[in-house]
Amino acid sequence: MALRRFRSSERTGSASVLVILGLANPGPQYEGSRHNVGGDAVRLVCERRGARLSLEKRQRALSTTIATERGPVTLAVPITFMNESGAALPPLLQRTSLDDLVHLIVAHDELDLEPGRLQLKTGGGLAGHNGLRSIAKVLDTQDFSRLRIGIGKPPSKEQGADYVLQRPTGVRKLELAATVSAAADALETVLDYDFDEAQRRVNGSRE
Repeated sequence: MALRRFRSSERTGSASVLVILGLANPGPQYEGSRHNVGGDAVRLVCERRGARLSLEKRQRALSTTIATERGPVTLAVPITFMNESGAALPPLLQRTSLDDLVHLIVAHDELDLEPGRLQLKTGGGLAGHNGLRSIAKVLDTQDFSRLRIGIGKPPSKEQGADYVLQRPTGVRKLELAATVSAAADALETVLDYDFDEAQRRVNGSRE
């Protein structure tokens, strides 16, 4: 699954063994929403690892690169809105010299998984997720890896947009925070183990 749109002659930066992209909408009005759990999980990993996300010149994502036993890993959150998430990838992948989409892991909210359930996988459908759709369009493939973070279904299909953009309160807010923490744990598992082992640990822990 080599990157088809980013030839080696176009790669200009220092190579990262992994790029982890956490999807989220920018702006304080979206902070703490269900739709932002991917970005929130990446931010929490950065906090745990003592790293700081920053915006580099000509980039469309806040990012940082950390050292791991497996090699350099780049963590990023797009500064675009969700439906334009793919726009963050060309400059990011060029800078990180990533050459295999298995090593691009997109952390995102997932309506088709019950709240708190996590699934690490490569490839698959887009499930109507605008962020994933944008990424697949830019990459011209759906064969990238994902951490699916379950947020459950809205009361009705018509309430889908309100549900994902809503900032839960009370017990539901605490439950969402626990989900973000578990997702950060899963991403740290990806940092510490190869993908197959990480997949076994993350998916198996919720079976």
